[in-house]
Amino acid sequence: MNTSKVALVTGASRGIGRAIALALADCHFSVLINFAASREAALELQEEIQQSGVEAEAFQTDIGRIEDHPQLVDFLKKRFGRIDILVNNAGVAPKVRLDLLQTSPESFDRLIAINLRGPFFLTQRVSGWMIDLKKTIQDFTPCIINVSSISAYTSSPSRAEYCISKAGIAMMSQLYADRLAEHGIPVFEIRPGIIKTDMTSGVQDKYDKMITEGLTPIRRWGRPEDVARAVAAIARGFFPFSTGEVFNVDGGFHMRRL
Repeated sequence: MNTSKVALVTGASRGIGRAIALALADCHFSVLINFAASREAALELQEEIQQSGVEAEAFQTDIGRIEDHPQLVDFLKKRFGRIDILVNNAGVAPKVRLDLLQTSPESFDRLIAINLRGPFFLTQRVSGWMIDLKKTIQDFTPCIINVSSISAYTSSPSRAEYCISKAGIAMMSQLYADRLAEHGIPVFEIRPGIIKTDMTSGVQDKYDKMITEGLTPIRRWGRPEDVARAVAAIARGFFPFSTGEVFNVDGGFHMRRL
């Protein structure tokens, strides 16, 4: 049995997921880097973490393919023997932004599969294992962290399927927090705002202008590291009497202002 704590981060090869993996490695968690396509980036991240003296592995799985989840979890069991933190970070945006009235079933199904259905059933599988591990590991304090978005409650009619998937993650977090509390497994939601990543690169000029004009009280883009620090705070156990909590990492966007 591996004695060091272990984190599984989905969609960890780049952007927010990469920053989260690095932050958890800094907290001395062994890290399983899940990736769907960016193998080279995932292996580079694995090497960077290993060079810091922390164990890391990369494993390719499309989270949207539920039939592939057993392979991911089985690898985790064989390689590390435990799971202390699951970070459901993997997510995609629409390939093409379309008006709500033109959104295609194909795009809708793709986003729901990757952004919501996959994380829901991965959490189901991993939380069951966590419950079993609590019977065998002393002082075992696992948790689950779901990365959603301000799009969980903010209307963007040109990417409706994305908003719906993130609203689903918000409710999923509440449901699992409720169900798993009796087992001592807290569930948290991290709700990023406008974060500078590959996903937002195509709308940089638009958001540059909106941020400058006061869209957010903190007038700058968010960085992946801002989200990662919130995850690290939870991982360090700073919120032992909390579950179902939503952490806004959005520059104050969520506040109602006059």
